[in-house]
Amino acid sequence: MQNDEEAPWEYTLYIPHDPRAVSICRRTLRLVLTAHHLAHLIDLAELLASELISNAIAHTEGPAALRLLHNKGVLRLGAWDTDPGPPEPRRAADRDENGRGLDLVRSCADDWGWFPLTAAAFGSAGKYVWCEVAAAG
Repeated sequence: MQNDEEAPWEYTLYIPHDPRAVSICRRTLRLVLTAHHLAHLIDLAELLASELISNAIAHTEGPAALRLLHNKGVLRLGAWDTDPGPPEPRRAADRDENGRGLDLVRSCADDWGWFPLTAAAFGSAGKYVWCEVAAAG
């Protein structure tokens, strides 16, 4: 039988299409990780979640969601948005201060990916972009 620290857990935070939602997601993430004794992941997880949610807000016009899942020593962060198209990294020539988010996710996370979603998943079709980090500290 698993104890509380080993039991899988999951949270989903639905957010409106609003740039302020990124900071709300970061604060919520910080609280969740602290409550689950994963404070050592806060900085990296905030960076990754911020990039995922920022992309969802910047490249779509609908609501979004941040999902956190911890299972078997792995923390998965995911962002749902209403655009079913694949996330596309900008070409190097097109990058400025903005536009490096997916590159950061790919270089900082242990794994990442995406898949399209039907309306049944979050109440609206779109895509889910996720990344994972080992939670061992």
